[in-house]
Amino acid sequence: MSLLFLAHRVPFPPDRGDKIRSFHILQYLAQRTPVHLVAFADDEADFDPPAVFTDLLASCTIIPRAKSQTRAAIEALATGKPVSLTAFAHPAMQAAFDRVVPQVGGVYCFSGQMAQYLPAGGPPVVMDFVDMDSAKFAGFAEEARGPMRWMMRREARLLGAFEREIASRVSASLFVSEAEAALFRAGCAGGRVLAVENGIDSANFDPAASDLNLAIGHLPGGGRGPIGEVAVTTRKPRFSTSPNWTPAFAGGEGMSEAYDFPSIVFTGQMDYRPNIDAVTWFARDILPLICRYRPVQFAIVGRAPTPAVQALASDHVTVTGAVDDVRGWLAAADVCVAPLKLARGIQNKVLEAMAMARPVVASAAAAEGIDHAGTIRVAETAAGFAAKVIALLEAPEDAARLGESARAQVIRHYGWDARLAPLDALLGLSA
Repeated sequence: MSLLFLAHRVPFPPDRGDKIRSFHILQYLAQRTPVHLVAFADDEADFDPPAVFTDLLASCTIIPRAKSQTRAAIEALATGKPVSLTAFAHPAMQAAFDRVVPQVGGVYCFSGQMAQYLPAGGPPVVMDFVDMDSAKFAGFAEEARGPMRWMMRREARLLGAFEREIASRVSASLFVSEAEAALFRAGCAGGRVLAVENGIDSANFDPAASDLNLAIGHLPGGGRGPIGEVAVTTRKPRFSTSPNWTPAFAGGEGMSEAYDFPSIVFTGQMDYRPNIDAVTWFARDILPLICRYRPVQFAIVGRAPTPAVQALASDHVTVTGAVDDVRGWLAAADVCVAPLKLARGIQNKVLEAMAMARPVVASAAAAEGIDHAGTIRVAETAAGFAAKVIALLEAPEDAARLGESARAQVIRHYGWDARLAPLDALLGLSA
């Protein structure tokens, strides 16, 4: 049986949360059956994906999406639909779907925005909602004010009804964690609702990886200067002195500069609202508490930082913009943080830091979906968060052991093949 993989953005490169999941699922499916990809493009580079990606596919159809959020909102208000759907409504996408679907025996629909293209009949569909988007907008509404609160509540209500309608007519509805799946079931959703969790490539995210030298060489101060589209500050992170990480290049040319401050690192897409809120909270409320005790450097690592994120830059906050390889920044971290107040499902940023044997301090929301077995520290308040970070900085041997335990936990429980194995039975596939 061949499959149509329908996605709200091209699943390559796997360099942000949703694309990491969609890429690994597509790769897993393509190893078992021919897969036809139909997806929206995020930027010009998406129209010319590399052969390492397209060679996985039976066919590849990429549709441009240039609708502004303002236009999507106007259409949503005029039609009574959620903005999340009108933003991804495009006749060319419907035409592409209609052209490919007669060739396949099943559909894997990735992300709720794309479910609007599914016909009432047709081949069996596995619907990967990833997260419960209606709950996310309900959370946004709690923090919003004025007209924006009304808009968020409207989005949550309409999306919730749409999600339930889709779930009632697909073969299975998937979520990234059991907590998300349980939340969806509790909302009176019908049909088969399952959790298929994210994994991690622990061979790539490995402090002993053979190509990590290159990643570290691309750090600011590593001989090449600032990286990416934004380098708001010039202060350089030092390399971690954690005893569980000894870089192969130690002592190499351009790599021996002494750094004065411990490094705290956050990674993520920096135009994504929960990430913006997280680093803002950390920089404004948590970091000053840590700096009262000892000076540190906080690095906000990720593409497309908004003006609000760039404004956080200071002597103790670095905003990098896009980086060539996030592993270098993780390897340079004494502590990785995930202070998200609103988080859905499993946070890849946390799994990546764990796989790199970094000690992690996370909010309860960021840690909720992860089976970490106590290998990450969890905090709720600014004071509690600061205290846990300081404790790890003050006890590097303990932090190292925590990082080693976190990596071992990831290896035991979060291999992609093990996490995605339920798809075989759902889609009638063979390895």
